[in-house]
Amino acid sequence: MKIELPDHELMHSGHVGCPGCGAAVAMRFLLNALGEKTVMVIPACCWSIIAGPYPQSTLQVPVLHTAFETGGAVASGIRAALDVKGETEITVVTWAGDGGTFDIGFQALSGAVERNENFLYVCYDNEAYMNTGIQRSSSTPYGAWTTTTPGREWKKMRKKNIVEALAAHRIPYAATASVAYPEDLVAKVKKARRIQGSRFIHIFSSCPTGWRLPSELSIKIARMAVQTNIFPLYEVEEGVRYTINLRPKGYLVKEYFHLQGRFSHLTEEDLDQIQEMVDEDWDLLLRKAGTMPSM
Repeated sequence: MKIELPDHELMHSGHVGCPGCGAAVAMRFLLNALGEKTVMVIPACCWSIIAGPYPQSTLQVPVLHTAFETGGAVASGIRAALDVKGETEITVVTWAGDGGTFDIGFQALSGAVERNENFLYVCYDNEAYMNTGIQRSSSTPYGAWTTTTPGREWKKMRKKNIVEALAAHRIPYAATASVAYPEDLVAKVKKARRIQGSRFIHIFSSCPTGWRLPSELSIKIARMAVQTNIFPLYEVEEGVRYTINLRPKGYLVKEYFHLQGRFSHLTEEDLDQIQEMVDEDWDLLLRKAGTMPSM
């Protein structure tokens, strides 16, 4: 798939993200796909800092920094104000981390999409509260070390399936994307931009700092998450029509886990159990997409 990107970048140099930050890569592709007619709502998250301190900003679109829990509500209000002014061509985007989406911001998000508010909500998912010290969120995967799940107290619960939660609201469009597959990511953002109503995109955004991973492996690890079926790429339209965008061969999850320090405490038995979870989730997704699981 070939993607066409504008010559004019809407994310300039000078951001203060960590080396290898997947969230910075994701933002660049997002803005390239959306164009200048965009208003960005950013609840408290890494990107509250990454953009740079006021009055400087690496982002060349209007940005409203807002409270952690209010991403869905603020976007709804901006959309209503723009509609009153007749500015219907402007895309309103909430850009939030997993903490502000899966946890603290879920109430406002759920309320907004239940009303089918006309905005795009994008979650860049680095699987923990990275900006405040690598605390676990409900996006943190089973088996992961964080500062609040240390040592043998590693997280014993599965990662929340946020796309399924949004699909349950029967919104027009929900999808997953990854920084390792830019063509797919850009195509989904452009598709979402054309749709009226609530749209949700869940972007897998690797975090070398929190994942205890060399920064040069940031994109490789994101690609491996897809190739192992840990983070499948798919779309859900109207809550019921599933499309799987990539059907990988399915590498063993051990290859993915062994590269990251946040999983170094896991035993072979733990990894075997996680493999069973991943296989179960993949087979369930295949059934939802109307495809029988491979034997």
